Amino acid sequence: MDDTELPGGEPPDPDWVDEVLLRGAADQVCLHIGGPVTRAVLRGLVADRQAALAAAGIRAGATVALQLPPSLAFVANLLAVWRTGARAALLDHRLTRYETDNILARLRPAALVSPRQLTGGGLRAYYEVDEAVTTYPDNAIDGPNATDGLPAVHALLQLSSGSTGPSKVIGRTAASLIAEVDRYTRMDGVPRAGERVVLLASMVHVLGLVGGLLYGLHTGVELAVPERVTGDSILAAVTAGEAPTTLLGVPFHIELLASVTDPPRMPRLAGMTTGGELVRPTVFQAFADRYGVRLGNMYGMTEVGVIATDLFAELRPALAPAPGITVREADGELLIAMPATPYVGLSDPTRWVDGWLRTKDAGRVDPATGRLTILGRLDSQVSVGGLKVDLTEVEQALVDLPEVAEAVVVFDRSIEAYVVLTDDAAAGRLDELVASRLAGYKRPRTLHVVARLPRTTTGKLVRDGRVLRATESAPVP
Repeated sequence: MDDTELPGGEPPDPDWVDEVLLRGAADQVCLHIGGPVTRAVLRGLVADRQAALAAAGIRAGATVALQLPPSLAFVANLLAVWRTGARAALLDHRLTRYETDNILARLRPAALVSPRQLTGGGLRAYYEVDEAVTTYPDNAIDGPNATDGLPAVHALLQLSSGSTGPSKVIGRTAASLIAEVDRYTRMDGVPRAGERVVLLASMVHVLGLVGGLLYGLHTGVELAVPERVTGDSILAAVTAGEAPTTLLGVPFHIELLASVTDPPRMPRLAGMTTGGELVRPTVFQAFADRYGVRLGNMYGMTEVGVIATDLFAELRPALAPAPGITVREADGELLIAMPATPYVGLSDPTRWVDGWLRTKDAGRVDPATGRLTILGRLDSQVSVGGLKVDLTEVEQALVDLPEVAEAVVVFDRSIEAYVVLTDDAAAGRLDELVASRLAGYKRPRTLHVVARLPRTTTGKLVRDGRVLRATESAPVP
């Protein structure tokens, strides 16, 4: 794929979309979103949306915000933006108007593509979209905004998950996206041409975008999106195809599938790969018992994409670095080699220094094998009475209790835990249960029993104390 890489510092050549993503037999089914979509149909849709963007005044170098739900419209508009030579800023469709307005004020895009009308009800995994283009004539291509200094080569703007604080604006070049797709092609355990992926992870975020959509378009792996985010609908999407099928999602989807009591026989299900937090041991085992297939894990960041994998669940909890990725350990933190800062606009200048990205993840690297083990967030390690406590360890001890469905542990002058119970009757003996698992100095000073825990739009549990306290006080419908 070297011949498709773009020279640094130059505007992205729109031809990369055709060469890397849209090339292939016209009659090949590349997507299944509400029905089969061939490459010829997709190319026609992209051309139509490119013409609509041009009619709205969008040209190379502009920023176009896309706030579209999972849909064929999202795919067509994204590729059309890139084919124009513009950069795409991806906004989750579930954001509130307030959140959206704040992001638009930061990015000041030349246009926003959003739904004029949505067709579909609750728990939809994809939508029929009638999109509208709203232009902002006062937002100059290189105007004074959060994207000042952004190289013209940047093709993509994304927002970090915001699970531990305010989101950061992250820029990716076309060359960076191509390189990540190439990493996937060189990993054992990923689907190959002629196989299928049932995509559960959001295409707005890096796992679903690159590991699902872009990788599938490049390699000829058919990408299918289930009709609804329910166990039965996901399994129906698996059985609908004849080719070997891999599920790609996040821990939430594994818990959803592990709760299906009597799944159908699925000889074509090859396995499942999850990104994000490590799956709880009890859920991991429940999934393995029900489906009898491999459950692989990926570790990555919006800034980099996929970093390390254990796609055959042979290394758990360790992971092997993805091809082309260099990881080192410094003072207990994992650092990733990167040629330039991924951050756009205001950001912590210490996050990228001298070619190394600080992950803020605690971990260790085995000097003999290069394998890495994630030990939780670096900011999860606190001092209690002079003794070091890892909040990740406390959290894991809580979720290992059969009476606890979910837990988040934070520190604000003392250790506090927010838990969702599997049995409400256990609330009265929760202190006793915790005392059986943790030393006194590690135990939460306060235990908050809540009906549900807040999550980011990517499905990650929120660990921001302010958000958790607001959730606790909010009425439960």
